Amino acid sequence: MSSPGQFTRLLFELREGNESARSKLIALAYGELHRLAIRYMRRERPNHTLQATALVHEAYLQLSQQQDANWQNRAHFLAVAATTMRSILIDYARAHRARKRGGGEPKLSLEESLVFAKGRSADLLALDEALEKLAEFAPRESRVVELRYFGGLSVEEVAEVLQVSPKTVNRDWRRAKDWLHGQIRVEQK
Repeated sequence: MSSPGQFTRLLFELREGNESARSKLIALAYGELHRLAIRYMRRERPNHTLQATALVHEAYLQLSQQQDANWQNRAHFLAVAATTMRSILIDYARAHRARKRGGGEPKLSLEESLVFAKGRSADLLALDEALEKLAEFAPRESRVVELRYFGGLSVEEVAEVLQVSPKTVNRDWRRAKDWLHGQIRVEQK
C-alpha cells in the first residue's frame, strides 16, 4: 500500500463527493487486498478452486460498487474489505457444500481450525455460524474475531476501528476464542 497520506487524501476526496477517488483508493489498496486474500486462501482446503486473485477481484468489484461507503481510515477500509472477502468465501463454501450435498469432509476441532491451522470450507462455515451466534449477544467480541482472524488486523488496528483500547480488544479476543471453542465443540458432537 502506498503512503498513508495518499490513502487519507483519497478518503477525504471520496467524502467530498469525488467518485473517481473510490476506484483510485481501491487500486491503491490492491496490494494489501491481495495479501489479505492470500492469507484467507491459505486457510482453505488444499484443492480449493477459487484463487487469491479471483477473490481480490470479486472483493474489488463489491467494494467499488458500495455507494454509501464511509470509510474512516485505512484500518476501517481493510476491515470492510476483510468482511467482504469473508462473505465471498462463505458464499463460495455454501455453494460447494450444496454441490456435495453435505460434503462428508471430517470436521476439525477448534484447535485445528481456529488456532490458525489450514482449514476447510466446512470449518469456515462452522466458524461463521458460531460467529453469528456470538454476535447476537456479544457483537463487539464477534467483530474482534472477524477483524483479527479474517482481516489480519493487529490489536492496535482493531482498537482503532472499534474505537476501544487495545486492552479491551485483547480481553474480547480471549473471551470470544473461549466461547467459540466451546460452541464448535458442542456442534461437533
